Amino acid sequence: QVQLVESGGGSVQAGGSLRLSCAASRLSGLTFNSYTMGWFRQAPGKEQEFVAALSWRGGSTAYADSVKGRFSISRDNAKNTVYLQMNSLKPDDTAVYFCGAGPSRNINIAMHRDAYDYWGQGTQVTVSS
Repeated sequence: QVQLVESGGGSVQAGGSLRLSCAASRLSGLTFNSYTMGWFRQAPGKEQEFVAALSWRGGSTAYADSVKGRFSISRDNAKNTVYLQMNSLKPDDTAVYFCGAGPSRNINIAMHRDAYDYWGQGTQVTVSS
């Protein structure tokens, strides 16, 4: 079973930056670039929401409107790792951030939680005003 481990979370003041990483292992005989990767987040008392996705070949990306222009998703297939660079952070970005891996070949479908078969344990991001 694919294992995903997020890291890079922490506390930062508004306007600051963080880079989250999600390292994949136990890829079940497939290569990392066989998976579409996504980031979701869940704030206290709220439902989990889509943040960003990157297609299996890295050619397509999708972002939630709330993070467009501030967040950037990328992947390093040689390191089996996907990143989420977060700039101009706002208090509303405070949440637990989860990465997911799934087989979807459609970036629009990858904006939905059901597109992912595997999830990490999450990493906390706290943005103070």
